[in-house]
Amino acid sequence: VEGLSMYATLDNNDYLIANKVDYRLHAPQRGDIVILRPPTNNTTDFIKRIIGLPGERLLIRSGVVYINGHKLDEPYLPEAWVNDTNWPDSSSGRVMGADEYFVMGDNRNRSQDSRFFGPISRDRIDGKAWFRIYPVGPFDIYKKMPALETGTVFAGYAPQ
Repeated sequence: VEGLSMYATLDNNDYLIANKVDYRLHAPQRGDIVILRPPTNNTTDFIKRIIGLPGERLLIRSGVVYINGHKLDEPYLPEAWVNDTNWPDSSSGRVMGADEYFVMGDNRNRSQDSRFFGPISRDRIDGKAWFRIYPVGPFDIYKKMPALETGTVFAGYAPQ
């Protein structure tokens, strides 16, 4: 991981293992953390969280994401989102195409994501973040293991 766009879920210089097979079997889901090639850059991989799915109407107003008119619960966000960027310019939102996903970094104030380059097509998603291999801390089975999403355990180590 390079940069702070996914902080506090992921930090600069974290190392991950990506699952490149999972999305051959089923579609990406909201909340998945994915490795992707943004439409503006074919040489650098980005890591972002899937926010909007194909066919959904997405609207961002005053730092709040709405999916099909309902506020999206985002407990993973590290801080209040102070960026006043609204998306799209239309007040009714935008419906994602049949093959489009809207992605954002968890650190909304420091993320180049779909708010700037638009939704991404499925073929630009290269894999799913699956396991954090670095940094590791002392193994502690009594502490909750860090997870990037429900049901996917990340490293059996808890940073101290």
